[in-house]
Amino acid sequence: MSESVATASATLKELKERGVRFLLLQFTDLLGVNKAVEIPLSQIPRVLADGVPFDGSALEGFARSEEADALLVPDLSTFRVFPWTAGNGREASDPSGVVARLICDIRYPDGSLFAGCPRTTLKRQIERATRAGFTARMSCEVEFFLFERGPRGEPSTRTLDPGGYFDLGSIDRGERTRRLIAATLEDMQLSPTTSHHEAGRGQHEIDLGPTDPLTMADNLVTFRFVARTLAQLHGLVATVMPKPTFGLNGSGMHTYHTLLAKGKNAFYDPKGAEQLSDVGRHYLGGMLRHARGYCAVTNPLVNSYKRLVGGFEAPVNVSWSTHNLSPLIRVPTERGEGTRCENRLPDPAANPYLALAVQIAAGLDGIAEKLDPGDPINKNIARMSYRERRRNRIDELPRDLQEALDYLEKDRVIRDALGEHIYERYVEAKHEEWLAFIEQVSEWELERYLGQY
Repeated sequence: MSESVATASATLKELKERGVRFLLLQFTDLLGVNKAVEIPLSQIPRVLADGVPFDGSALEGFARSEEADALLVPDLSTFRVFPWTAGNGREASDPSGVVARLICDIRYPDGSLFAGCPRTTLKRQIERATRAGFTARMSCEVEFFLFERGPRGEPSTRTLDPGGYFDLGSIDRGERTRRLIAATLEDMQLSPTTSHHEAGRGQHEIDLGPTDPLTMADNLVTFRFVARTLAQLHGLVATVMPKPTFGLNGSGMHTYHTLLAKGKNAFYDPKGAEQLSDVGRHYLGGMLRHARGYCAVTNPLVNSYKRLVGGFEAPVNVSWSTHNLSPLIRVPTERGEGTRCENRLPDPAANPYLALAVQIAAGLDGIAEKLDPGDPINKNIARMSYRERRRNRIDELPRDLQEALDYLEKDRVIRDALGEHIYERYVEAKHEEWLAFIEQVSEWELERYLGQY
């Protein structure tokens, strides 16, 4: 392992001081699903020294059967104790003992990099930004729903929460659970900044403060695990499914981007148009140019495209603005060191490592190719005529997963960012998902057609 013995020794010391009984070696599969191998206390020193071998062929997208052997290599900087297992004044301790986690990279048994590791894929883009002279910073606004469970404990979309955007109504189980999730994230040093009720019934948002992209992706996968676990402990179900309820807003994962150069905000130029530097404008240009190419990664589900429809504040067009919420990219009014751009396209079901990687790749390509984003569109695009949208060179986002996969196939920049290993296996898995979907006969079809034809 590359970490020093001193760092491993410090981790072991903290494990013992905090009474850790089990250690989860956490990673994600290609589709962003949390996975883990659990290690008892007696085996932890060996694991910190050597990692843990596992069968990668058993997991979605990791390896073919002929290259099944893989190795989990813990990142010691990601050590965290799960507070609900330790007893912290808010939750009873876990009777099986205190549980901690380390997030892992995936490598081959000889220690060489594995092309199918999503975390390594993001690291490549971070290194690419560094070579170009930039340090990337990101923050995310994560929307999610808290629903009641059914009579047998099964997930449902039922909620007793009548709230709307920013509402401060009676404190129900959902509000208490959201507050507990935010407090737990803070206990785990994941830097939540604000939280509030969102527009939909049962919908909430927790915002994660700015940090480097790798830490942000680690924080996002941890957020999903914490939210699901604490909701379950309180008899609820937490879901980042993009559009779980018809007629209500879906859940997005608005992602804020900043590049620093020599410690200064590289997007800001007081003399530039909209006080944006050439670097900032070109980064925007890349984000826009490749939006349809990375959409299948940032919006990965069949259900993702039920969110990307008009009338619900989700983007449906490729454009940018400084004032309104309808375009894909928004540049908030704050300038100086706070200059940043907000990508409103991603949803929280995406694999965070891949979703952040392709966005950075798009922006860096914009800088390299000096792509012009054009003028900001500071009017409601939904009210424009088709001819007016064409005149402003406003393209539409993919309407479904199949169309998004077609755009991904044609976008060499995004394919290269993923690497051929991940690209091939990701597209294969998503085509299977699309085919499984279109074979289904929905209740809507039965109600509409069964009695008429």
